[in-house]
Amino acid sequence: MASAVESLPISGNHPASEVRTCDTTSLPVCLTAQKFIRMHAVAAVVFLLIGGIAAILIGLTRWPAVHLLPAEWYYRLLTLHGLNMLIFWILNFEIAVLYFAGTVLLNTRLASRWAAWGCLGLMTVGAVMVDVAIAQGKSDVLMTSYVPLRASPWFYLGIILVAVGTLVGVINYFATIYIAKRDKTYEGSVPLVVFGATAAAIIAVVTLLHGAVVMIPTWLWSMGVLSQIDPAWYRITWWGLGHMSQQVNVCAMVSVWYLLGTLTTGASPLNQGVCRGAFVLYILFINLASAHHLLVDPGVGAGWKIWNTSYAMYLAVLASMIHGFTVPASVEVAMRKKGFNRGLFGWLAAAPWSNPGFSGFFLSLVIFGFGGGITGVVLGTQQINIMAHNTMRIPGHFHVTVVGGTTLAFMALTYYVVPLVFQRDFYAKALCRIQPYVFAGGITVMALGMSFAGSYGVPRRHWDVEFTGGQFAAGFDPGAHVMLGVMGVGALVAFVGLLLFILLVVAAVFTGPAIAGQAMQAWHEEPQAPADAATMAEEEHNTPGTVVLVLVFLTTFAVYYFANWKWLSDVWEVR
Repeated sequence: MASAVESLPISGNHPASEVRTCDTTSLPVCLTAQKFIRMHAVAAVVFLLIGGIAAILIGLTRWPAVHLLPAEWYYRLLTLHGLNMLIFWILNFEIAVLYFAGTVLLNTRLASRWAAWGCLGLMTVGAVMVDVAIAQGKSDVLMTSYVPLRASPWFYLGIILVAVGTLVGVINYFATIYIAKRDKTYEGSVPLVVFGATAAAIIAVVTLLHGAVVMIPTWLWSMGVLSQIDPAWYRITWWGLGHMSQQVNVCAMVSVWYLLGTLTTGASPLNQGVCRGAFVLYILFINLASAHHLLVDPGVGAGWKIWNTSYAMYLAVLASMIHGFTVPASVEVAMRKKGFNRGLFGWLAAAPWSNPGFSGFFLSLVIFGFGGGITGVVLGTQQINIMAHNTMRIPGHFHVTVVGGTTLAFMALTYYVVPLVFQRDFYAKALCRIQPYVFAGGITVMALGMSFAGSYGVPRRHWDVEFTGGQFAAGFDPGAHVMLGVMGVGALVAFVGLLLFILLVVAAVFTGPAIAGQAMQAWHEEPQAPADAATMAEEEHNTPGTVVLVLVFLTTFAVYYFANWKWLSDVWEVR
């Protein structure tokens, strides 16, 4: 853990009754922060369950062979799913991460208990308001809630309260790191995990301000105070909230990768300056990716679209590629230093795959990189986007970023949060070890089914791809039905993995064996290096295995990118 902290705390500013020493890491834990980390984590899992139930019902409806729900309930649950999974689950978990990074890793107290209560209360009340408004059938407007579709005023007010509550939590985090700096509770620069969390918090502020700008007038319009809301203005402004909120997730996810790399293998970043520079690139340029939702919108010009989907956006892509190299490379260096340095991938084979913290983290890295990163850049290309916009390829992309990437990484971290923060142990350790594989496998299969169904032109949100009862014959190639079936099977497997995670966590948190006063039981036994293995003390940056993985990634990206240009040439045939 020391390498994750980078500079060990020297003196704290905690009242004596408000701090404990972690029996596993020896780090000081602010008891006030611990209480709110626990409550936000519990709230996050509740909203994850709500969103997950909606998800499986939606998946079984999009699968033509099952086609479970009527149209009304399909769109209602699609709204419920999007908000609970993309907003309520992830934001609550991210506030918990901010409180952990700001207090434990900097050896400081939480700035304000009352601000933390305000954050939790506003976020919880707002989320409940939104879910009730949806359940009442008054807000079937989907997550994007494009006007002139009109939802209940309670729907918009609930989103505003969640946004304000999150902003209060972020401000409390900033105040916490200010207090730590003022009181000199740590030496040197802040740890990289804290730096990444701070980058996420900065992006969150800009995101939430976009939310206020777009949601407050829309709320007033829903009550009749304003006569109208311009749909073009709403659409452009809303994506500063809708897409940029996912960029908060990216920063938080990468920070969790670095933390889990240290917790599971003792890895430390290869170059602090480069990693921090990549986070800065996120702050400056990552929101430009929001433009890919507007590439068929007539309200913005070609120059704006080209700039936002080419030159400037690639600076954010560069940041992701930096992290995509440094994270696995740090693991490779750590494993090779332990003696696992035979061949290109001996270090990877010897990695602690039986540790759900490691397997979840590394699978998240691979799924996000190969699935989300490649498809994101391709779908964000203006010319290619015309083929994919509003098809199933778009949710195929963001399910491997937000779910296969962020959600899986947060699940992996939870296997350390429960014993270290809740001071409870898990039951059924064997199930804990297989859960990341089940969830990762299901999400990957589901997303592949979505993406290939979208390649056949299957629309992104339509309830019935058969267009049953339509005036004219319509339908899709049989291959599209096969891919939708693949999506349905993947959704079932992913739901099993999700439900398994929730049951394991709930059982551990509320009835698991108490381990207060004793060290956390390790998830894996350290394997023994070969007797004749030499260490890498003199080769700090020898990462041949990671270099090969990167070359495989770049080759995959090139093939997929140029295949899409080939498909585009088939659409725009020149004679």
